[in-house]
Amino acid sequence: MSQEPSIAPAKTGDPAPAKRSAVEGVKENSRHLRGTISLEVLQDTDHFNDQNKQLLKFHGTYQQDDRDARKHRTKEEPGKRYMFMVRCKIPGGKVTAAQYLAIDGLAGEYANGTLRITSRQGIQLHGVLKRNLKETIAGINNCLLTTLGACGDVERNVMATPAPIDSPLHRQLQETAARIAAHFAPRTGAYHEIWLDGEEVSGAKERAVPSTNGEAPETEPIYGKVYLPRKFKTGLAFPEDNSIDIYAQDLGLLAIVENQAILGYNVLVGGGMGMTHGNANTFPFLARPICYVSSDRVVEAAEAVIKLFRDHGNRGDRRRARIKYLVNDWGVDKFRHVLADYLSFPLVLPKPIEVSDFPLHLGWLAQGDGKYYYGISVENGRIKDDGAFRLRSCLRQLVERYKPEIRLTPMQDILLCNLPANAQADIERALLEFGVTPPDRLSVVQRHSMACPAIPTCGLAITESERVLPGIIDQLEIELERLGLAQEKISVRMTGCPNGCARPYQSDIGLVGRSGDKFMVFVGGNVLGNRLNFELCDLVPAKQIVPLLVPLLEKYKEERKPGEGFGDYCQRMGMERMQRLAFDLFHGVF
Repeated sequence: MSQEPSIAPAKTGDPAPAKRSAVEGVKENSRHLRGTISLEVLQDTDHFNDQNKQLLKFHGTYQQDDRDARKHRTKEEPGKRYMFMVRCKIPGGKVTAAQYLAIDGLAGEYANGTLRITSRQGIQLHGVLKRNLKETIAGINNCLLTTLGACGDVERNVMATPAPIDSPLHRQLQETAARIAAHFAPRTGAYHEIWLDGEEVSGAKERAVPSTNGEAPETEPIYGKVYLPRKFKTGLAFPEDNSIDIYAQDLGLLAIVENQAILGYNVLVGGGMGMTHGNANTFPFLARPICYVSSDRVVEAAEAVIKLFRDHGNRGDRRRARIKYLVNDWGVDKFRHVLADYLSFPLVLPKPIEVSDFPLHLGWLAQGDGKYYYGISVENGRIKDDGAFRLRSCLRQLVERYKPEIRLTPMQDILLCNLPANAQADIERALLEFGVTPPDRLSVVQRHSMACPAIPTCGLAITESERVLPGIIDQLEIELERLGLAQEKISVRMTGCPNGCARPYQSDIGLVGRSGDKFMVFVGGNVLGNRLNFELCDLVPAKQIVPLLVPLLEKYKEERKPGEGFGDYCQRMGMERMQRLAFDLFHGVF
């Protein structure tokens, strides 16, 4: 049996803080993520205790409170109304037709009747009650998907360029994503014991060894007993397709292509969007190019980065525990020096290459093998039936009819793949019949917008997000049309808190929940995602966001250079001038 790694820092690095957060103790004493979940899941209660609440994340579920219910709760009603979000871990966003239909069925039987495509190419179910949690997770595994490691301090869902292009390059990239996901899946048998009664259903190898002393026998050769200091996110991209936002990843792998072959990858480390309001020691950060590795060594290189993070990450302050803070605090040169000790081959500096495009993959597109795929825009990732708008029913009908392979995109959209050449007209008729606007009839700004769920499900949310962004986009569409800017690619991303799940700090316009109905407004990023934006104004009421932006858009129209995007213009003008313009042109916000 392999030895579990110690979390003692390597000699080449700085010592880790002596003090550890409470979550570290929960993980260490969990018997490889078991805790007492198996006992609590059988109890006739509506929630788990605080220790198990932390461990549940590793199993792919978050315990949440229905915050809408607070508005209607009487004084006699005790406590919170608990519910659970369950997240599927889907490397590269690849789902079969049968799997999609199975998840859709679970959404109707056990959840709130909606599916939500995540910004990491997964699917979430919301509103699951504790009494249905085991059946929901087992149902996901029955269709050969899993929730293990979709949350928690481990490698999260591995992202990859979603386009189903029939080429060895795309197949290799997506196969590499799947290999990385399998390599870093937690080895514990706790998941199968708790949710599947010990049976292997999802296809993952059962790694547990029979115990002779009552203790959990298996080891975690990569993670160790306390797993990682914080979550870890990996994504693979091509330079001409950065739809995964590679600079926002803890580990980004940018493919280097020559003569129609992936020779290797630039390894980028340290991306992360989360921060805490009022804490200057926390901030969004773009991944930095660290080294280049050949294709046959990419998994080893990824393991080296994760082990470095395991050994040197901050285990005392979870707000400052992401790997981006190591890259920031050490600097790139020291990070390379320490990483070299974790590699079995010489570290090679990265190749001089940058990302060049951010395709959305929407509409009718050729795969290159005589078949086609159709990308459907899903506003903020929410697949639902709501009055005349019946996207969920429409997708179910199309998936049953064509049985396509499905790809989920990082912009929370869905691609129906392997379609025959004569399917386009039928699909677009179905969209209109079910009240769904085809992507070519949507505004450019809506296609480039994205919001996190926020209230009522997320316990971290300070403000609304998913439910208010559509109204803001509606207002913005009118103003952009009036200004003659409707065809400009302007990305708008909103989150209900500063943790940045929808990656708002890279967009042309970022809206981050601040207090009540007020937001921080950021400008100066871009569609490519290779630049951070900057704060324009704080505490802006939701209804004042578009009026605040309109004078700036007018200035942009007057003063822009040929081919200059809105975020590019804001960067050229600089933060101080843009803030001054906002103050001078829109006094009412201040």
